[in-house]
Amino acid sequence: MSSQAGVVVRVTAARVLDAVLHRGRSLKAELATALPQLADPRDRALLEAICFAALRRRTAYNAALSGWMPRPLQARDNELRALLLAGLAQLDALQLPAHAALSATVEAARTLGRPHQAGMVNALLRRAQREGVPAADASTAWPQWLQQRIRTDWPAQADALFAASAQAAPLWLRVNRRMSGRDAYRTQLAEAGIQAETVAALPDGLRLAESTAVGGLPGFDSGVVSVQDGSAQQVADLFALADQARVLDACAAPGGKSAHLLERQPGLRLTALDVDARRLRRVEQTLQRVGATATLKAADASDPSGWWDGVPFDAVLLDAPCSATGIVRRQPDVLLHRRPEDIAALIALQARLLDAAWAVLAPGGTLVYATCSLLAAENAEQIEAFLARHDAAQLDDPGEAFGHPSGGGRQRLTGEDGMDGFFYARLRKAAA
Repeated sequence: MSSQAGVVVRVTAARVLDAVLHRGRSLKAELATALPQLADPRDRALLEAICFAALRRRTAYNAALSGWMPRPLQARDNELRALLLAGLAQLDALQLPAHAALSATVEAARTLGRPHQAGMVNALLRRAQREGVPAADASTAWPQWLQQRIRTDWPAQADALFAASAQAAPLWLRVNRRMSGRDAYRTQLAEAGIQAETVAALPDGLRLAESTAVGGLPGFDSGVVSVQDGSAQQVADLFALADQARVLDACAAPGGKSAHLLERQPGLRLTALDVDARRLRRVEQTLQRVGATATLKAADASDPSGWWDGVPFDAVLLDAPCSATGIVRRQPDVLLHRRPEDIAALIALQARLLDAAWAVLAPGGTLVYATCSLLAAENAEQIEAFLARHDAAQLDDPGEAFGHPSGGGRQRLTGEDGMDGFFYARLRKAAA
């Protein structure tokens, strides 16, 4: 990486972080705009790493800056604050070589039009280099109201959850069994110098020892392997489907779970639904890459009258919109943007989606409800309320491989076996 390229990465990181921290923007949306502007994959990887690390550790970094600076920064200095967080992330979480991190970040301050503050940036980062960033309780990154909900729902595990959510997530791969086997692909990775490990609960899954650019993975472009967290991969194990079974993925984008089901059973007659036509194009791209086909419909799954042909489905997957509290380590800006009223709205939407999914499910069929939430109100309590509304619904416990018992479902907590936080409930519809 040239010195100028290094400065551009730091400037871009500061602008992305400023947008997310101070203007309420989505990290995913900001990176989607920023990453294509960097030609070198190494620069793109560094930009992502800096932004994620700065957001995960932002409360510790803000506390350090408050203690070290004689006067607090003003709102007009938000971009500078974001640059300082990026600088601390390089030295602390990423452990980058200090000389490169310091020089590029100080020069970025000048590029951002703040030459008069470059000396202050240099002094603060050198202090961080000498003294280190003081430790901070990981729970402080969570808003108080959400922190309390986690402690209420998972009192014994809450501190471990907060700590796990502050760590970088490992890279999980899903091997397309139509093209290769998990163990054969692991050997192929080893030959390419990439170390991976298997997990007994994941017949198609591999966890990499170190993150790597996915474009460089053997066979990635041809669909041999996909990136998907282990918890999300387990969704496919909740189904036992006959060939030619009629299956609905009710909230399908970006398409990973539909692709996984079709990799296992290409003969499924699968309908992938999503309310957002733009996101549905992501599903189409995902399926094309792995060589799978499905019927795609842009429609509201909570209103079957707008899209359903009246023929019941043998199985329905409802990976419902949720608070995303189980994937904070992958989406750290969730903690910045989530509000208490969001949870009530999500719970109401989940209930509507569940009732609609149940209405299109054939007698004897299976409904799988899943979220990447840790909140009982979206998970165990949601399923308990559903059972109270539907006498024909029968719970089918998927077993301890899917996590802790939770209201008839199973809850995996963030970081357990290296996976994301995820809830699963499998429901059978009594035969007519």
